[in-house]
Amino acid sequence: MKCQRPATGAEVYRQYHQPMTVVHSSMPLPSPAAARHSTRVVVHIAAEIARADGWIPFDRYMQLALYAPELGYYVAGARKFGDSAAGGDFVTAPEISPLFAQALAQQFAQLFEQVPARIVEFGAGSGALAGDLIAAFSKCGVALESYSIVEISPELVDRQQQRLQGAPVDWLSAPPTEFQGVMLANEVLDVMPVKLFVKRGSVTFERGVVIGPDGGFAFDERRASDALASAVAAIEAEHGVLPHGYASEVNLLAEGWMRSSAQWLARGALLVIDYGFPQREYYHPQRLMGTVMCHFRHHAHSDPLWMVGLNDVTAHVDFSAMAAAAHYAGLNILGYTSQAHFLLNCGVLDQLQAQHTPQNSGALHRLVSEAEMGELVKVLMVGRGVQGPLIGFARGDRLHSL
Repeated sequence: MKCQRPATGAEVYRQYHQPMTVVHSSMPLPSPAAARHSTRVVVHIAAEIARADGWIPFDRYMQLALYAPELGYYVAGARKFGDSAAGGDFVTAPEISPLFAQALAQQFAQLFEQVPARIVEFGAGSGALAGDLIAAFSKCGVALESYSIVEISPELVDRQQQRLQGAPVDWLSAPPTEFQGVMLANEVLDVMPVKLFVKRGSVTFERGVVIGPDGGFAFDERRASDALASAVAAIEAEHGVLPHGYASEVNLLAEGWMRSSAQWLARGALLVIDYGFPQREYYHPQRLMGTVMCHFRHHAHSDPLWMVGLNDVTAHVDFSAMAAAAHYAGLNILGYTSQAHFLLNCGVLDQLQAQHTPQNSGALHRLVSEAEMGELVKVLMVGRGVQGPLIGFARGDRLHSL
């Protein structure tokens, strides 16, 4: 039997990382330490592919790339949030300006006239939104009963606790049950693993990940499971048959999460803020390749197989599916609009006038401009035991589009 020496780190890196292509030519190169970490993630995923007879569905790949213990993007310790100078990969609305939280606080204050002044935030990121909301409530005289964060990343819990040291916040390992108050999910659903599909004639196939002939990760297709095929068939029944070669994604996990929210929420509202579209726009025939997008050092690209573990991997939210899941689970659909309309309805211009600086003016432009986050990000509110009208949806409500 011939003994083979173990592969060196450099050889493993070359085996599983494809060379930079034209798609990646403008991307910044990772540091040597980051590249070594990516190699560890790749080896981990490659081992799972081998155990699964050479193929894993994309949602499992995305789960490992983002959340594998001690390895995935959201649990391994690398800085994610913030500007490029600080080493972040992307900026969320709370990092852009406290104006975002100050506007949300106005909507929450209205809800607190009907439900207890309690907040549960899912996936609190850097903790910026929690800190700014607590400060906004203190300034306007709203006495919070509790502020809880549900966070699955131990590394992010540590960062949130450092940032919010001394603030009246507690951390939960799981969502509460029979909760009364307001729940908040800002840019949470877009990082839930999605299933990829492609139409081949009248048949739906699922895209998964394999080890390609050159040793790198590659996509491969298998006939879709009954659950995925049924989900695609339901989309086609509502919006028309998708053309041959049409590729997109379905977020069955996010739909399940929305259904579960009906079990968590006894009385109150859930506010979901995320990138996305109503279903008719999401599966438009011209949107041929879906919405999966990656972010690395403030560079966006569409290749989730590149530099695994170093990229945020996201997919836009099908808000029609989210609203339907909540409705069939027993929640009321309270409002749906763009982020721009929601913030303007909640008085963000008044907040700007009271704190006018060139920096705040520029930040607000990023939050409400149609060319930036204002139109790309949508706001959905569902709930139970809450009466309208709600100020965040006073103008520009788009419930009819769902």
